[in-house]
Amino acid sequence: MRRNFPDSGTRDLVTVEQTHACGRELGAALEAGDVVILDGPLGAGKTTFTQGIAQGMHVKGRITSPTFVIARVHRSRVGGPDLVHVDAYRLLDEGGANSGDPLGELDALDLDTELADAVVVAEWGGGLVEQIADSYLFVRIDREPAEFADADKDVRRVSWSWRQND
Repeated sequence: MRRNFPDSGTRDLVTVEQTHACGRELGAALEAGDVVILDGPLGAGKTTFTQGIAQGMHVKGRITSPTFVIARVHRSRVGGPDLVHVDAYRLLDEGGANSGDPLGELDALDLDTELADAVVVAEWGGGLVEQIADSYLFVRIDREPAEFADADKDVRRVSWSWRQND
C-alpha cells in the first residue's frame, strides 16, 4: 500500500457518501498484492465501503454484495491492479476439495487473474483468509458504536490496521 493512507486509524462515518469517500481514499492507495479483510455485522456497510475502494482503484463494473457469486473480478480502467471482491465466508463454506484453504479455494474459482497482480477485498474475512498474504489490512466496520446508540444519526465506525502473519 502506498503511504498516502494511514497504516491504522478510526473514522466515524454518517452517510453513504462519507463511507464511499473513505473507501475511495483507501482504494487510491492500494497496490497489487494487497489484501483487505472487511469484518463487521450484517448491514454494517462492507459492500458500501468496497464500492468506495473500487472508485479509488478505478475498476470496471458495479460492486454488489458477493454473497451469491462468491467472488468477482473487476478489471482496472487505468492499467492498475484488478479488484477481486470475495465473500470469504461463502468461499470456505462451499466445502470443496480445498475447504479450509482460502488460496486453494480462490484458485479453484478460476478467476482469470493472478492474485499477486490484484487487490483482494474479502468480506467476512476475519479468521478465514489471512494466510493468503504475509500481511493484510484488517478493517472492522461497527454499526452504532456505543456512544452513538441513542443518537439520531446512523453512525458506522471504521477502524483499520495492518497486520502481519506469523
